[in-house]
Amino acid sequence: MVFSGALTLTDLNDFITPSQTCIKPVEQLNAPQDVKEPGSASTEIRIDSSGSYYEVSTTPSVLDVAASKPPGRKLEQAQISLNDCLACSGCITSAESVLITLQSHTEVLHFFEGNPPADSPAHKVPVLSIAPQCLASLSATLSSSSAGPVGLRQVLRRVGAFCTQMLGFKHVYDTTFARHISLLEHTREFWERKRGGKLPMLASACPGWVCYAEKTHSEMLPFISRTKSPQQIMGTLVKSWLASAWGKQPDQIYHVTVMPCYDKKLEASRQDFYDDVYSTRDVDCVITTGELELLMREKGWDLSIPVPGEDNPDNPENIPEVLLHPGTSSGSYLHSLMSAVRLASPEPLELSVKTVRTSDYEEYTLSKQSNGEAVFKGAKCYGFRNLQNVVRKVGKEAGIQVGKGAAGRMVGIRVRAKKSGVDVDEKGYDYVEVMACPGGCVNGGGQLRPIGKATERTEDEEGYVRNWEENGVSMSGGGVDVAAPKWGNRGWTKEVEKAYWDELPMPPASPGMSSDEVDRVAMGVLVAMCRPEAADRRADSGAEERRRELLFRTDYRAVESEVIGLAVKW
Repeated sequence: MVFSGALTLTDLNDFITPSQTCIKPVEQLNAPQDVKEPGSASTEIRIDSSGSYYEVSTTPSVLDVAASKPPGRKLEQAQISLNDCLACSGCITSAESVLITLQSHTEVLHFFEGNPPADSPAHKVPVLSIAPQCLASLSATLSSSSAGPVGLRQVLRRVGAFCTQMLGFKHVYDTTFARHISLLEHTREFWERKRGGKLPMLASACPGWVCYAEKTHSEMLPFISRTKSPQQIMGTLVKSWLASAWGKQPDQIYHVTVMPCYDKKLEASRQDFYDDVYSTRDVDCVITTGELELLMREKGWDLSIPVPGEDNPDNPENIPEVLLHPGTSSGSYLHSLMSAVRLASPEPLELSVKTVRTSDYEEYTLSKQSNGEAVFKGAKCYGFRNLQNVVRKVGKEAGIQVGKGAAGRMVGIRVRAKKSGVDVDEKGYDYVEVMACPGGCVNGGGQLRPIGKATERTEDEEGYVRNWEENGVSMSGGGVDVAAPKWGNRGWTKEVEKAYWDELPMPPASPGMSSDEVDRVAMGVLVAMCRPEAADRRADSGAEERRRELLFRTDYRAVESEVIGLAVKW
């Protein structure tokens, strides 16, 4: 199985230096067309004007010349498969690649072709959820090519109209309410860890980072938050809470999510998110922003055309939508925790921000105004170059030898700092918001490509010089260049970031309801979903906690590799 046509070799940034174990040996997959006799002429490789490769005999036969037969055969193009590619998430296993073959926009079309009518017992209710970063990517593209800005809610309404009218989806949501619940559970877990002395806590919403840690730095796994990502919590809401409200079982729902990166396909395929009772996944299929846009083009849908009621702030599904949080466009996990720490503090706290290298690596410290004592220290870390620095720093502060896996020996290192000539203990991180993509989720590998006017910058998100024109980006402007690489352009990332925040002010209030009302709705959902059955309540008072663990938390495990020659097997 090969990657979608939206993913090309130019999309891969060298965040991790390749080594022998990353190299795939050249394989001869095609048997020769003609069996050559001993002593026959040797061959050579030639490239024609179109860039095609041919194996050509240096001494063509007389018959070939007489028949004007081309003196050679065209060679198959090399393809990058999920088994071969070292992307954000590290080496992909064979089992994962098989699962990902089911994660494409063509699979969505196949589902609708085979879904029985609504009156059939075998009918599945199709539901689509879209991430706000995807809405921002679509919004930025529309706003740059149309007369005026197009807000996130307008894009959501237009996407909803396309999915219901042209494809047949019954319900369309954005994932911001699921993220709101994720933030509440994330904060709850932080306080649990703080009371147990198990800090720092590292974000878990990025599957690229989680997969990388499982396969490369398993010594970091105890620090990673166990709270599910917004995608997976949305899957829980759709398959459990909403399905129950519709009188359906989880296996009677077909849930598709639209996400900004390919790694979300891996996340949805994890065995942890599979319901053995109903034989169904929380998320059945994941497509990227680019794949959604491809679907719309194939169906002839023009997203720039307004749809009726797109400016109406009332959600017809009666679920809070387009919720934004002050902080970052990658989920605001760090800023939500800082808000919680401030609320819990008996005295005012002062925030200081330090840029370590670029805006992708920043440190945040909350200190008491009275004496300057640091109460909370966190960091925002995006991109693998910064991520590896944070892994070393966290390992050093925790006294763990980085790179030795879960069995890494304690080295007993304490961090020291100089202040006014006196050695003092420097406060280590309490929390790190980790994302694998430079620039965060708005710059995910599955987002739309940059338009021409955004390609004037010569450096990507991590400071590498990139020749965009050489890589196929049109410098003339106007519209989306479908042949251009889409990952790593700072100018375009800023445009998407702007589209993400322009919908509402910061700190924003939810459309149609206050922040307190959103919290009440979210807490009501949490209480209702975590309420144990009557039998469980009588048997054990801890049933509610166990149900909460099952619904909103997950686990991670180290994946050991076996190096065989020049190949690596997971």
